[in-house]
Amino acid sequence: NLIFAGLYLASPGSIENATPGSFSDAFFFSMETLATVGYGQMHPATLYGHWVSGLEIAVGMAFTAIATGLIFVRFSKPRARIHYAEQVVVSTYNGKPTLMIRIGNGRPNILNDMRPRITALVKETTLENHSFRKSHDLKLVQTWYAIFALTLTIMHVIDETSPLYGMDRQAMIEGEVRLFLSLEARDPALSSLVHDLHPYEAEKIFFGMRYAETIRRDPEGRAYVDHDLLGVIEPDSV
Repeated sequence: NLIFAGLYLASPGSIENATPGSFSDAFFFSMETLATVGYGQMHPATLYGHWVSGLEIAVGMAFTAIATGLIFVRFSKPRARIHYAEQVVVSTYNGKPTLMIRIGNGRPNILNDMRPRITALVKETTLENHSFRKSHDLKLVQTWYAIFALTLTIMHVIDETSPLYGMDRQAMIEGEVRLFLSLEARDPALSSLVHDLHPYEAEKIFFGMRYAETIRRDPEGRAYVDHDLLGVIEPDSV
């Protein structure tokens, strides 16, 4: 509006009924033109004024269309609202060391068709003594969940086929291991897919620990999740 007000003032008499040399009249006329309002008192009076006002109308319509699109994309995109435990634990599951990450559903409705994926970045050294980070997709105990109601624990068995096999917490820290948990699920309430990604550094991985119980019940006996306890860990009793 300031720019177009200056263009109107550059040619005196381009705005009918505007006070000559009045910046405020030119500025408010610019606002009315940009908004395509036009109260009728002031209007373009010369060919130059028509060209400038026509350009401003085109700019105003384009700006409105772009702003509307950006706002729609920003607020129409569904938010995952998934809560993550801040610590990763390596606990015993069916007699084998198993890496576990617990997540909680922060939405008021159930998600379905949940597909988790854990990727590990591990620092490796080649035979030529070159150091680089290699990406590994960790094999999960369960790769698909029909529903995600309250909480889920994503698990990876650390066996001979695992890139984390033989590593303890210190080795993971020295190897600069980083984990990335990516999730894809469908929100039936919005009939849309939700995606989310959460990273973990090696310092967040604890061996010989397990997650504490987080399911609680209200006075009427209905189960709910205390998300404040989602990342609470305790020594593995096994």
